[in-house]
Amino acid sequence: MAILLLADHDNATLSDQTAKALTAASKIGSDVHVLVAGSNAKAAADAAAKLSGVSKVLLADDASLANNLAEPLAALIVSLAGSYDAIVSAATSVGKNVLPRVAALLDVAQVSEIVDVVSADTFKRPIYAGNAIQTVQSTDAKKVVTVRTTSFSPASQGAPAAVEPISTAALSSDLSSYISDALSSSDRPELTSAKIIVSGGRALGSAENFKEVILPLADKLGAAVGASRAAVDAGYAPNDWQVGQTGKVVAPQLYIACGISGAIQHLAGMKDSKVIVAINKDEDAPIFHVADYGLVADLFEILPEMEKAI
Repeated sequence: MAILLLADHDNATLSDQTAKALTAASKIGSDVHVLVAGSNAKAAADAAAKLSGVSKVLLADDASLANNLAEPLAALIVSLAGSYDAIVSAATSVGKNVLPRVAALLDVAQVSEIVDVVSADTFKRPIYAGNAIQTVQSTDAKKVVTVRTTSFSPASQGAPAAVEPISTAALSSDLSSYISDALSSSDRPELTSAKIIVSGGRALGSAENFKEVILPLADKLGAAVGASRAAVDAGYAPNDWQVGQTGKVVAPQLYIACGISGAIQHLAGMKDSKVIVAINKDEDAPIFHVADYGLVADLFEILPEMEKAI
């Protein structure tokens, strides 16, 4: 089977989500072509070409593709779809934005956020906030699939594949236009790719407490900072820190949950972490049912002690 994998990148660098999605794509079919669509994105294309399992990289370089607008990017993918049996993307903001439009234009059903590939047409995906795994068989001639990358290891480096420039004619659209980006910046690792995450919940009580007890520990560990939905809704942490079903799905090597009760919504976003440490005063908190290590204690006492001991 021929697979078209949409690369996730910022024009200059390739996201590690692409390498993980490649692992899933390689299980669907052996002939994987990576589409790098952007503006001045040759560096990202060269990085994609070095991933093991890539047969060819298609480089679509055009100003209309610079900002990942759904309309021109979907039009490009649909124009290429005739040569492929499946179109795959990581379930990132770009993939979630573009592939549903591709599926609609191709008149096929999308299979979203797969966590396993059973065969070329059969996949497993979580439902009910991750409490059940659904096995889905697609009978469509062309499969449109997004990948929950926390369930796949990244592809390794291999011999460089060829990078082939492709035409980007007639991609402009007046349905939407790029205005500006309002990006947050941080010296900490990006949440979805961090190896260690320290998360806080509503028990922190205020944004100031977040800064006083969560951030110093995260900085000592070189960790990303996460938060429960309750903490975000209360204004203790920004939206881009939210971990959970309606936030970001993460699977770090170490996840430290501080003052988080363990609601289903939150567990859906972090239960695949390799080691989970829970700190909570309530010994009956549901988080302890999924934690590898649990500490029944006051986080305002324990976290400063941990930070000093490191």
